[in-house]
Amino acid sequence: MSRSSLPKAPPTALTRRPLTRRQWLRTGGLVLSLGLSELAWGATIVAVRVWPAPEYSRVTIESDGALVAKHTFVANPPRLAVDLEGIELNPALKELVAKVKADDPFISGIRVGQYAPGVVRLVIDLKQPALPQVFSLPPVAAYQHRLVFDLYPTVEADPLEALIAERLQDSKPKPQVDASPRPNPAPTMATAPRPGPAPADPLGELIAQHQPGKGGAVASAPVPASSASPALRPSPSLGAGSPATPPPTASPPSAPTTAPAATKPSSATDRLIIIALDPGHGGEDPGATGPSGTREKDVVLSIAHRLRERINNTTVNGNPMRAYMTRDADFFVPLHVRVDKARRVQADLFVSIHADAFITPTARGASVFALSQSGASSSAARWMADKENKADQVGGLNVRVQDATVQRALLDMSTTAQINDSLKLGSALLGEIGAVGRLHKPKVEQAGFAVLKAPDIPSVLVETAFISNPEEEARLRSPEYQDQLADAVMRGIQRYFSRNPPLARNRST
Repeated sequence: MSRSSLPKAPPTALTRRPLTRRQWLRTGGLVLSLGLSELAWGATIVAVRVWPAPEYSRVTIESDGALVAKHTFVANPPRLAVDLEGIELNPALKELVAKVKADDPFISGIRVGQYAPGVVRLVIDLKQPALPQVFSLPPVAAYQHRLVFDLYPTVEADPLEALIAERLQDSKPKPQVDASPRPNPAPTMATAPRPGPAPADPLGELIAQHQPGKGGAVASAPVPASSASPALRPSPSLGAGSPATPPPTASPPSAPTTAPAATKPSSATDRLIIIALDPGHGGEDPGATGPSGTREKDVVLSIAHRLRERINNTTVNGNPMRAYMTRDADFFVPLHVRVDKARRVQADLFVSIHADAFITPTARGASVFALSQSGASSSAARWMADKENKADQVGGLNVRVQDATVQRALLDMSTTAQINDSLKLGSALLGEIGAVGRLHKPKVEQAGFAVLKAPDIPSVLVETAFISNPEEEARLRSPEYQDQLADAVMRGIQRYFSRNPPLARNRST
């Protein structure tokens, strides 16, 4: 039998022809058609975090690769169900269950389990109806990929109402103690603020409306008088002295009725001087970190709390002061929201508190910054503004809900008068801070800080010290030095108001 007549063996894998170009394209198309869930397979969960706050609660899942999530909100009972595709349940995800705190205002608990192969289901049980926002953040700074769940209330709390409630709570014991000897509190507390600011102070009127047993008809009496002379706004804007004489001459017939009214709602018609305190960074954004691990967000929050106590126990020309904090806990607040918060409460001043950092540990000293419309006053000020303006990227801003048009319009509205007043405030603060510590620059610096761009509020940014300097980091950690800084800023605020008395609250926009 000839060899040619033998049957040929079937081709093996080694003897098959190489793939044609068309076959390679088909194979590549199959890989691409696997989808995001298959491509994300193998992503590792790096960390999970829960940030509870009165304004909203945040859940963050950090991974070394982008995650694919599908979410559904169920109204009754309120809960958010999230399916994470392309991953398996691991210990890191299970840690979310234990991270929920009992005092979280929104989240009552978190359940997590393997819903299907390659799908992990996350259920966030809520204490109240919420408006969820689910979005992803690309790697930035020390963070890798982040999947974020923000839970906002369906009805946003009014910060002005909160200030009114605080003021009423503080003033409650005084009327009760002085109920019988009314003449005593009247000359000390009421005579200075009552005659001047009351006519042009809608905040005082709101306080009066919240006192049913006292204000009622008494508080409504001055309102027609104020509406009859709104053009005289500059005169009642100052404290007690100058406006005290016009009211008796303007209403001699009603003297018998206004005199008893003056003694009753003494705390209901006072002019609240509101100072917006803005502790920098917070939440996902730690700010600068010192050599020993001190975080800027923690230090500045502690200083702000101490300063708030001093402000709330201080008066200007007899008018009580009240501090409003853009954040009073460890959570993230976008820069434009900080400005908006201060404007909503009609703040008289805005003081943003930070701790500086530089690439070398030798830099030291405190600085005060104001806004600039024509460029930074120095390259260092420009560098500092650029660094602080990146806080939204690190903190985790949901850019899909940010109104860029309104944002730019607000930033362009900053006026020369606001900047001039900010420079005056900054100079007053710088002089007092220099008495308790070293200054980095002897004058107020200027740059385009986004957080200082409220068009109608004198605004400054205080860099308390260089947290990157080991010596200054140790001082910033010291409660004694934090008290000294709070005292210095308080004296600076008083010094500013002694030369620039607060204006009437209903400003023209």
